[in-house]
Amino acid sequence: MTSTVSTPKASKEHRHYLLGIMNTIVLVLSVLLIVWISIDTFQRVNFLESHSYMTFQFWVCIIFVIDFFVEMRYSDDKWRFFRRRIVFLLLSIPYLNIINLMDITLTHNQLYFVRFIPLARGALALSIVISYLSSNAVTSLFMSYLSIMLMVTYFCSLIFYQREAGVNPQVDTYWTALWWSAMNMSTVGCNISPVTVSGKIVAVILPISGMIIFPLFTVYLTNYVTTAMKKSKKGDYTDN
Repeated sequence: MTSTVSTPKASKEHRHYLLGIMNTIVLVLSVLLIVWISIDTFQRVNFLESHSYMTFQFWVCIIFVIDFFVEMRYSDDKWRFFRRRIVFLLLSIPYLNIINLMDITLTHNQLYFVRFIPLARGALALSIVISYLSSNAVTSLFMSYLSIMLMVTYFCSLIFYQREAGVNPQVDTYWTALWWSAMNMSTVGCNISPVTVSGKIVAVILPISGMIIFPLFTVYLTNYVTTAMKKSKKGDYTDN
């Protein structure tokens, strides 16, 4: 009788321990990938000619794929998990290595955007982990979208700086690109006009993302004020 009860408990602890390790590995690799791409962008390094980077991002993608199937293995409803997380799997595929292996010809702009696909996977994973830090559903959603907003702003600033610096006289430093990205994410706009195709694409992505994410701030503030008022009224009733 004792062994029957302890077995499911041990299995649950093993599942929690394994998933915790996998999530930690994914987050660390995501941060390392962000740092590597940031350094290459600032130093204007051609990532396609960097064997070490191509090898690193390949194994990062492989671990991302393994993490997906490990989580699906321990999911209570595997089909529901697959449907909800299929985007994670698609973002974990090492497209750059496949393109090189199959000798597929893409423009440099297209390849540069493909390079950021694993980062999108890491950003989603990070947003989910951050959302776990709050027990409140609305706050959890708010924190998740806030992290996504910050990462999209940063990634787009890297793309904008890489493609516009040296071509656009208005973009002289990375901080100019970051300012431009933040202003466009906030939908306020900026007096810097992109001149490259990549810059124009990012200029469309940022305000659309901002229009989707910023209304959530209103939802969060409304929920926060409503909850505070309920607690205040409850306290008044208790005092009476």
